Amino acid sequence: MSYELTGKLIAKYETLQRTETFKLREFAVEKTEEFNGRTIINYVKFQCVQDKTTIIDRVNIGDEIKVYFNIKGSKWEKDGKVNYITNLDAWRIEQILQSGSSKTDSDYLEPLDTFSAAPPDAVDDLPF
Repeated sequence: MSYELTGKLIAKYETLQRTETFKLREFAVEKTEEFNGRTIINYVKFQCVQDKTTIIDRVNIGDEIKVYFNIKGSKWEKDGKVNYITNLDAWRIEQILQSGSSKTDSDYLEPLDTFSAAPPDAVDDLPF
């Protein structure tokens, strides 16, 4: 299942080469919401892995972005103790254009992690 979150990019970190075949990059987004007259601010840290580590390169700190991600979880055991780890794996980012104070569907740019030279009426028959 895929999720999405819109907010302001507040941090992006260097790519880390964890092993010879695995690399990881993290970034953080500030999500502001109004609830019962109060402003609630949440900070969400995402990770990108492998070939997706470059999707954050084209956006700048302070940009409004929409992040598409999957939730991944793992169980870790050591010395008889169990710990559960949750990761938010980002796989696509869209930059949001700011036109005044309201956002509409026309405020979204083309996703930054894809490019297609195909005409808009072309049929995409890929199964994923």
